[in-house]
Amino acid sequence: MGFFGRHRLLSLGSEAGENRANSLTDNRLPMLRQGTWPSGARTNFVAGLGEFVGTFLFLFFSFAGTQIANTPPPMPPAGGGPPPPDASKLMFIALAFGLSLMVNVWAFYRVTGGLFNPAVCAPLTPSVKLCCVTLALYLIRGLSVGRALVVAVAQFLGGIAAAAVVSGLFPGPPAFATTLGGGASIAQGLFIEMFLTTQLVYVIIMLAAEKHKSTYLAPIGIGIAFFLAELIGVYFTGGSLNPARSLGPAIVNHNFPGYFWIYWLGPLLGSLLACGFYFLLQYLKFRDVNPGQDR
Repeated sequence: MGFFGRHRLLSLGSEAGENRANSLTDNRLPMLRQGTWPSGARTNFVAGLGEFVGTFLFLFFSFAGTQIANTPPPMPPAGGGPPPPDASKLMFIALAFGLSLMVNVWAFYRVTGGLFNPAVCAPLTPSVKLCCVTLALYLIRGLSVGRALVVAVAQFLGGIAAAAVVSGLFPGPPAFATTLGGGASIAQGLFIEMFLTTQLVYVIIMLAAEKHKSTYLAPIGIGIAFFLAELIGVYFTGGSLNPARSLGPAIVNHNFPGYFWIYWLGPLLGSLLACGFYFLLQYLKFRDVNPGQDR
């Protein structure tokens, strides 16, 4: 083979390697491709503002629904012990969170991506380890460190503001904090939070971060996934899946139980597990298994 033939083969091999290296980001929505968002102060301010308002609205309606469902609390059974689960109350709370997330993700999807959860987006660096949808998108190269920090802070502030407004608007003491219940131990609560967050984060990655024909319907799938998680989690842990959801009520109530750390560590571990599974699918080239879905 001549010199030019060998040179052509080397060039093609180099291009193929670059394409494989970039496949992780090339198949992602433009707003989630690291480096495509302008890094100026104005765009970071818009992202932070959008996440603050979106997180506030999402948690305002969720907290309000929970407050209504928990007023008045059910009477404990004779002889003590935890009260039995109230199916209608659990359904009301789960619907409040699921529908609120779906509506507000859809409303802010074009502005910030509608994250509303530090567990889905914070950066993981040697010096900074925040929590989870923010974390997940950073790990799959969907967010830069600076943008992730901005939106994570906005999400925490939005959660605190939502808890304060609901506490002031609705009668009775705040009843929307995340606490263990149903006889769940601290270890059980930790792993319930972890596995429920895994489900939610994986759905977010596959429906919103992965580009496909039905991406515009991602908010519906995300809302339904959160509704499903809340149906299971509300009775035992309060169904946090989001440090910003737990921090706001704890600050408003001035109450941080000794096991409060599970609402940080559980979503963090769940987000890492979902990302790990996503990376495994990427390594195994999952698109080859069921090709042509978007044709």
